Amino acid sequence: MRFAMQFGKCGGVLWGAQALVIVAAMELPDLPNVADEAGASPSAGPIGVFDSGIGGLTVVAALQRLLPAERIFYIGDTARVPYGGKSRRTIERYSVEIAGLLLAEQAKLIVVACNTASALAVPRLKQLFNLPVQGVIDPGAAAAVRSTRNGRIGVIGTRATIASHAYEQAIHALRPEAQVFAEPTPVLVPLIEEAWFDDAITDQVLHRYLDPLLAEGVDTLVLGCTHYPLLREAIARVAGEGVTLVDSAQNCALAVNDILQSQSLAAPPLQLGGLQVALTDATEGFLRVAEEALELEIGDVKLRAVQAAA
Repeated sequence: MRFAMQFGKCGGVLWGAQALVIVAAMELPDLPNVADEAGASPSAGPIGVFDSGIGGLTVVAALQRLLPAERIFYIGDTARVPYGGKSRRTIERYSVEIAGLLLAEQAKLIVVACNTASALAVPRLKQLFNLPVQGVIDPGAAAAVRSTRNGRIGVIGTRATIASHAYEQAIHALRPEAQVFAEPTPVLVPLIEEAWFDDAITDQVLHRYLDPLLAEGVDTLVLGCTHYPLLREAIARVAGEGVTLVDSAQNCALAVNDILQSQSLAAPPLQLGGLQVALTDATEGFLRVAEEALELEIGDVKLRAVQAAA
């Protein structure tokens, strides 16, 4: 595996050498930046996607299945994961920084593939950046409202996502009479990153988290963290056949497609789709777990610099 140090510049700010970004690219020739091609259409630029870690690759996988001609540049902020226990101000600062890096890659759209950042930072990103910004909260809420039969919806996610009440607000905006039962499930991400997808301990933890929601009679469960689709089979096994699981990754991909079509940003049909992945720390264990579980092609890893955490 080859490593190379690179430095980027965005908006006149040099992202210094205080921390490393690991850029993993699928094994294809380097994809050119849109800015390097005279007269290139904005539609030829990549979709920029970021998460606090690797879980957002579930959104990338959904995007690639739905939009195979699109180029995708993904940044996982693994040096500062998790975002779930941090303040709104800190999450906004991290999100603005990562979005700036995606702009440096000529991103035509930014996808916030992190429920915590979607709940706390999307409004700020929309204020600062003159391009579409899509989070995962609204698509997931809309899908839950369409799915529920009895109006009783469960939500699981990080402490910060649940404490933000973002899902309750989004669901009630669409269906005011719906009853929403939200449960923070912080232990699930470590279990997923250990690849304990089919394990008795994971089932025990899921029962502890889900049994109170099931006792409330929920018929729809929102997987309010982009890690959670990797645990979908285990969650479905514990929740039972009467509960519909709402995958924020798939619904986010559908929302992105709507934006691309409505704003004439869809890639040319003959464009070669591709994936580049950047991490802010050299930890690769879960990256390879996700690569295998999601059937992604992630190859050589490169190093770039990004502003360090305070």
